[in-house]
Amino acid sequence: MTDVDEVVELDDEPLGGAIEALLLMATEPVPSVELAQALHVPVVRVEAVLAVLVRFYIDSARGFELRHAGGGWRYATRPEFAPMVSAYVLEGQHGRLSQAALETLAVIAYLQPASRSRISAVRGVNVDGVVRTLLARDLIAESGRDPVSGAVLFTTTGYFLERMGLTSVDDLPPLAPHLPDASTLEAELLAAAQPVTTATEAPHDTDPE
Repeated sequence: MTDVDEVVELDDEPLGGAIEALLLMATEPVPSVELAQALHVPVVRVEAVLAVLVRFYIDSARGFELRHAGGGWRYATRPEFAPMVSAYVLEGQHGRLSQAALETLAVIAYLQPASRSRISAVRGVNVDGVVRTLLARDLIAESGRDPVSGAVLFTTTGYFLERMGLTSVDDLPPLAPHLPDASTLEAELLAAAQPVTTATEAPHDTDPE
């Protein structure tokens, strides 16, 4: 059995698959050094495999590409497919939000600014897909980063207030009649959010978008 501190020797092909798996699960760009640490291999080897993957996706005419941006690596759709992707995302703009989207929007509205990890902790599921839907519909927006964890924070938008018929978030109806004591709730939220710390942990079940 391999010790966790022992360097794991992987051939380039399995290493490429491992890097793909980590990047697919990540919600933000992942630096090469973090990938190397997660896989217990030298940074130079990770960067060599990343270069091979970049070229492979280009040569095989995939609909996505591996891009270095924001200090790290992430997958993105290729620019030439942007019109089709936008049309697909925006096609349902006037449709009704799913129950999962409504619940996630409510969590953000009352806890804002809130990070993905805190939202996921409250909902008990992975909310990445639902958050993307709410961003696409301009109901929420990124609003800086958490000073401690560096995680992206989300708040509701002016369009959300317009759709809700509110002047400000202060006009949201109180939750007190429907919730336990506020101090108890806050303690439960903090306890629930504690385990959700990194993008490389095993994800919760995922909501339908």
